[in-house]
Amino acid sequence: MKITLFNLMPESEILEGIQELHKTIFGDGHHLASKMKSKPQLLVLTAMDGEKVIGYKMGYAIDQDTFYSWLGGVDPDYRKSGVASKLMEKQHEYLIEMGYKAVRSKTMNKWRGMLILNIKHGFDVIETYTDEKGLHKIVLEKRLHN
Repeated sequence: MKITLFNLMPESEILEGIQELHKTIFGDGHHLASKMKSKPQLLVLTAMDGEKVIGYKMGYAIDQDTFYSWLGGVDPDYRKSGVASKLMEKQHEYLIEMGYKAVRSKTMNKWRGMLILNIKHGFDVIETYTDEKGLHKIVLEKRLHN
């Protein structure tokens, strides 16, 4: 497995792999690229098995101190093998190098694997709320230390 970090939009082959994986996990990938382009200081990490995108993690700056870990996922065939943890660790290492003080994320109860992963990696639940669609959201944050 090879982890790659992109400070810009990934090249088209990688982007297509991310979109396909996103569609597999979340059921929709149509507007992902345009949403990615709109994010300030987008950071994308990919996990590759040869030419295949098997995992991704992306986020963007909320402000100069806080980074929002926005989207991510791992191919169902590669789960339970540490891919998500490795992507998260690499993301946090980079954020510390860039001087961020905190990383924030949101999830829902139905994504229990992500909730558990975040807690295992030092995130705290800082808020919960119900969004405009009636979905219960869980906001997590981790303090980063240099």
